[in-house]
Amino acid sequence: MLTDRQRHEAAELLRSAELGVSPIAPLSEAYPGIDTEDAYEIQLVNIRRRLAAGAEVRGHKVGLSSPVMQRMMGVDEPDYGHLLHDMELTPGVPVPVARYCRPRVEVEVGFVLGEDLPGEGCTPEDVLAATERVVPALELIDSRVRDWRITIADTIADNASSAGFVIGEGRDPRGLDLKAVEARLTDGGALLAEGRGDAVLGDPARSVAWLARTVARFGVPLRKGHVVLPGSCTRAVDVAPGATYTAEFTGLGPVSLSFT
Repeated sequence: MLTDRQRHEAAELLRSAELGVSPIAPLSEAYPGIDTEDAYEIQLVNIRRRLAAGAEVRGHKVGLSSPVMQRMMGVDEPDYGHLLHDMELTPGVPVPVARYCRPRVEVEVGFVLGEDLPGEGCTPEDVLAATERVVPALELIDSRVRDWRITIADTIADNASSAGFVIGEGRDPRGLDLKAVEARLTDGGALLAEGRGDAVLGDPARSVAWLARTVARFGVPLRKGHVVLPGSCTRAVDVAPGATYTAEFTGLGPVSLSFT
């Protein structure tokens, strides 16, 4: 457990790393006593700073939603981070790679909420009932920790390694089996990764329900209009300048993101 002063020091290290595009050594090395509670508090220090400067919460993301990634990190549940309005990217507008430390893209079935979600006791059925549409999505992840040498505490403190996102139009989720949605990530027609919706906790809606229950413990609601990214259904792919990554989903359509 860290002191409040150490938490603010760690938050400043991450903030400086992001602003200067200059990754730092793992916080878990600089602060050996850091735990997940510290990490979420560090994340919130930087989120509150950005909100005070005018940023708005656009939604949340879930990370570590696959059993493989959880085992790799030595945890038994996912983690989460915030999506702010200035993190939303626009299809067709190229993104400069130099803006980030070491970016990667992940393929996700996103949720746009049409109603507030319940907190405690939220179920996948509640999620589907409150969802206005499910959307094809790409999350841009980045680590302000050098060479992605992260522990669970490092990634949580670093806003769950989130950096940006882009979503497509999507559709009403009713009549669509989200567990069976197949996703393919390509660059110039070359297949880079593929997966299914059930790679995300067995069902992407289950991941969103977990998030609603978890953040409710901190008094944080998932509101109407929020975007929720439940976790990647494929492996992450390193970003290369000049590439255009297109994620195609059965029943949802495509979404693309280009980099310069």
